[in-house]
Amino acid sequence: MIVRPATLADAPAMTDLLNRIIAIGGTTAHETPFTPEAVARHYIAGEEPVCCHLAEDDAGLIGFQCVGHNPALPEGWGDIGSFVSPDRQRSGAGVALFAATVPAARAAGLTVLNATIRADNAPGLGYYARRGFVDYANDPDYALQSGQVVGRVSRRFDL
Repeated sequence: MIVRPATLADAPAMTDLLNRIIAIGGTTAHETPFTPEAVARHYIAGEEPVCCHLAEDDAGLIGFQCVGHNPALPEGWGDIGSFVSPDRQRSGAGVALFAATVPAARAAGLTVLNATIRADNAPGLGYYARRGFVDYANDPDYALQSGQVVGRVSRRFDL
């Protein structure tokens, strides 16, 4: 497995992975499929992204983790999102991605990473807890577009 910064050429593979995760449901707050252009703008290049790394091996993309600016957060904070192929969970990709993300976020001048996770996403909650993120906010009434209430938890990691 190698971990490297994502490039615009990676947007189609990242889009395929993200849209598969969205279609399965249950582990992301994203509900609308992305286009490669939207993935590029949201995660790789543009105003919002701070850093984005992907993990891959000979079989292809395993997952990616990105940090972006969010105007709803305090100055110096970044939003982190992690997406790993459902058939490659527990492969070590998440650990490897976080090892690349932390120094990149620090180098960009961030002081805190924010992870806002669906409260019903047990794997996501566990992943961020194992990385050392701690709860600081809770929105038990957060609902999906369908009206289904899933809640969400915001966790922080001090860089």
